[in-house]
Amino acid sequence: MAGMDGAAAEAAHAELLGALAGRPLVVVDRYSTALRTGYTGPMPIEALRPALGIGCYSAWDPALPGMVVAAEEHTGSRSVPERRGWLRRVRHDAARHLVKLDRPPVIATCHTGAQLQELAGPGGTVAAIDAGVRATIEARHLFDDLLRAAGVPAVARIRCVPAERLPSLAELRRAVGAERVVVQAGGVSGGRGTVIVSGDDDMARAARLLGPYRVAAYVEGWPCAVTVLSVPDGAGGVSVYVDRPSHETTGVPELGVGPLCSAGHDWSRPWPVPAAALLVECAERIAVWGWRRYGVAGLFGLRGLITPSERVYLSAIRWRCDESTEVSAVNQQAVGVPPFVLAHLVVMLGGRVSWLADPQEFNQVSLLRATQRGGPFSIRVRLRGESSVRVAAGQGPGVYRLDRDDHPRWVRRAAHPSAARADHGEFLLADLPPADVVCHPGADLATVEAVTDGATQPFHGPASASPFARRVSAAVERLFAPG
Repeated sequence: MAGMDGAAAEAAHAELLGALAGRPLVVVDRYSTALRTGYTGPMPIEALRPALGIGCYSAWDPALPGMVVAAEEHTGSRSVPERRGWLRRVRHDAARHLVKLDRPPVIATCHTGAQLQELAGPGGTVAAIDAGVRATIEARHLFDDLLRAAGVPAVARIRCVPAERLPSLAELRRAVGAERVVVQAGGVSGGRGTVIVSGDDDMARAARLLGPYRVAAYVEGWPCAVTVLSVPDGAGGVSVYVDRPSHETTGVPELGVGPLCSAGHDWSRPWPVPAAALLVECAERIAVWGWRRYGVAGLFGLRGLITPSERVYLSAIRWRCDESTEVSAVNQQAVGVPPFVLAHLVVMLGGRVSWLADPQEFNQVSLLRATQRGGPFSIRVRLRGESSVRVAAGQGPGVYRLDRDDHPRWVRRAAHPSAARADHGEFLLADLPPADVVCHPGADLATVEAVTDGATQPFHGPASASPFARRVSAAVERLFAPG
């Protein structure tokens, strides 16, 4: 990994401190250690370490914020309902910690809302774009209109139609010209709002989603994503920085009855040049459109599909930080640039960002790196089956190595993906639960993070784990015992 540019890191640190203006930084995120890639690892930027981390999962050294409120430390459990409703469970305890701060906070979070504004309190700032604007930009049924308005080339758009109500399957097939169609609910993000329809049973499931809907032709491909940063340039426009794109996975059923590799991002798999170049062009156009139409800048994620014939189609936009932002920062640090999320916070606070390189040069480097092997990856491991478990071995989050029998062996304490070299059998287990927390079926057990030079592949396909991923998942299982 290339060393961080010391001058850029110093300037970024100073500009974040200036934008905070003495206000404490507070993170509200499922992961109470969100931003850790910026304040641990190569050339850490200490101003990114939150004074208070509010989340669902516990923090760990060396990623500890100044204070932590973690839902699992109060409930003693991890479960699907708690993963989705943790903020309500911690709001009173969080409020007690917030009043201990000497000034109104700046809250770093994925997106704003009434609960977060209430937490921020009088004089507090939620560093995210307006909730109404975000909902409009992310609305599924408006996605194709957005792409057209942004000037995204037709070759990157999937044939689709918006619908207030779902007509018959035959009509949907005629409308998009495909036997299999994808129905997405307009107001729901993530896989829970998507149904692939091949027949009447699928259609019945789709009808249970609340509209409005986006109905698209089904495209066979590998899900992909790219993180984008737009920064006001001081001359009425924005400079757009595009990270190297990743391949995504959404579920790997072959891992059996133990932990399920439920999702992952892989930046180490090389891309064909035309596909990566088209994705960069689309990202640039959408960032410029967002600025001109709504005056929004900062971080957003663009999702799509790359087909076996190496074509790219866009499928969704999330104008916010998301879970991939943490590990994607390794790509920026690898080319000597502080993490995008630092610039995002400064932009959200109305500050000036001076330390980024020329955007065209940066995007060319991203494009070049996208065509090469090697880079970071992450694998989220969830519990499947019907039995609860709890941690019974290991030494908590940190770097582990597989021994000759594929048992996980503790190596060292760490919190940055680059601390684990996958080609040497190492992996970082982030967000492991404390020993007294019971994990119920469907709960997150840990996130596996590492960097490879290209010799290790985490995935062989969009729903296919590599032997390495299967071995690591089995090793994670060995750290747990029936709860």
